[in-house]
Amino acid sequence: MSTVPPPPLIQLQGISRRYGSGASELMALKGIDLQIAGGEFVAIMGPSGSGKSTAMNILGCLDTPSAGQYLFRGAHVEALSRDQRARLRRRYLGFVFQGFNLLARTSALENVELPLLYRGDAAVARRTAALRALQSVGLGGWERHTPAELSGGQQQRVAIARAIVTEPAVLLADEPTGNLDSQRSHEIMALLLALNRDQGITVLMVTHEPDMAAYARRLVHFLDGRIARDLLNPNPSPTPTPAPDAGAALPKPAAMGEAA
Repeated sequence: MSTVPPPPLIQLQGISRRYGSGASELMALKGIDLQIAGGEFVAIMGPSGSGKSTAMNILGCLDTPSAGQYLFRGAHVEALSRDQRARLRRRYLGFVFQGFNLLARTSALENVELPLLYRGDAAVARRTAALRALQSVGLGGWERHTPAELSGGQQQRVAIARAIVTEPAVLLADEPTGNLDSQRSHEIMALLLALNRDQGITVLMVTHEPDMAAYARRLVHFLDGRIARDLLNPNPSPTPTPAPDAGAALPKPAAMGEAA
């Protein structure tokens, strides 16, 4: 008996995005079509002005298309209200940014709890989920440290924990290694790859760096508002083993009750 394959998690059909009008009109996207299945790891690449960031903003419900259809699990996202798109973001999408976007005077644990606070989860449930998310990115024991007390790699791990604490279907990462050195960049990529492989999270990553894109199983190249190439990566980069303490910018924290 034949089985019908599941529909794509994400479908973009004839998506265009226009900014301005008349002589100042800019077509950032020019009728792109894109399908992404659940569980994929896709690197989105292209030069500045190619349309990749606009496409990412539309995928993340941070912007809306001027024309075309965006389907998420079969629902027409382009027809949703602002509030409905916000609920979709909170329920299904997680975001990781190049600049980490952490609250400076807030602990790692409190930073990770924020999406659950906005969602209205109870305090005990928020704390439990945030501790679990920090543990999953290798930051167990660092919960009370503020961003200033963490290395860049550790800060990005906190940001990833914050992105996955809601158990999203899709993780959108915008230049997640752009502010990191080579070693920390590969550690973060190994973490993203593990989340994709072990938890089934669909990862969509914008990057300018070919060695970071090499971790993805699919490479989508934008040029002049269109998709120029959409290729499978036959040999994704192997997974390096991340450092257990995410770069150890600080000595290992003392356990509860121990002398500092």
